[in-house]
Amino acid sequence: MKKISIMIPCYNEEENVVPISKAVVDVMNKELPQYDYEILFIDNCSKDNTRSLIRGICKENPKVKAIFNAKNFGQFNSPYHAMCQTTGDCTISLCADFQDPVELIPKFVAEWEKGYKIVCGIKTASKENKIMRFLRSCYYKTIRKMSDVEQIEHFTGFGLYDKSFIDVLRDLKDPTPFLRGIVAELGYKRKDIEYTQAKRAAGKTHNNFYTLYDAAMLSFTSYTTMGLRVATIAGFIFSFISIIVALVYLVLKLIFWERYPAGMYPVLLMVSVMGSLQLFFIGFLGEYVLSMNKRIMNRPLVIEEERINF
Repeated sequence: MKKISIMIPCYNEEENVVPISKAVVDVMNKELPQYDYEILFIDNCSKDNTRSLIRGICKENPKVKAIFNAKNFGQFNSPYHAMCQTTGDCTISLCADFQDPVELIPKFVAEWEKGYKIVCGIKTASKENKIMRFLRSCYYKTIRKMSDVEQIEHFTGFGLYDKSFIDVLRDLKDPTPFLRGIVAELGYKRKDIEYTQAKRAAGKTHNNFYTLYDAAMLSFTSYTTMGLRVATIAGFIFSFISIIVALVYLVLKLIFWERYPAGMYPVLLMVSVMGSLQLFFIGFLGEYVLSMNKRIMNRPLVIEEERINF
């Protein structure tokens, strides 16, 4: 009997962990009874009642496992680590807030049985804020044009991954993994299934400007070199313009020595423009250095505090 692993990352999801576990169990028992299954919750150091509820679920159902992290290790490391701990013939990554439709699990499995090693859920529509939807679309299009690696638009990681691809993830040993990029870069032939993303069933989203910025910078620094190229080219262009302007001012001053006051305004303007450009590109370069530094340190993805039902 083939085994399906369902991995559910959570952080402060006390209102959702019990309903999502029941929904997954119902789908597996009613629509996929020919398969064995396991559900793996990984809790990223929740501050609410999430952990005690997960303990209760694990006590009632031995097929439900749990990993409790010692601290919050971020939105990418925790689910990636959990995927590498699954034991099924395939692993399905699923959010706890019901924004990833549980009813797609049988469709994912059906495509997997046809031979697809990866089945991706693609958001073609969303009930989220329209402004956020627009900004996400702009981001995906930008990163897709700038990257040498194909980027999958509106793919959040929700999908099915064959055991052979999970083995690839285990061997990768990337301390700052970006699963969406890894699937596009190293993944097998995949099948995309479109869906409409629902609103959160309960609770508040944990995404904010910092987490969205972190995701954007991780993809930029991992899969593009365009930022560095732009910085280099812009540096050459503005350096050339600065030299030309300086020579023009020098010639005009020499020809019209008495009548041509150079003044401070052009100097201040040039210094301000060049200084702001330098600060911007130094900060952009710092993002690449930060990404390299994390990889060089090669620290573990997470530190586990507790395991249940393993």
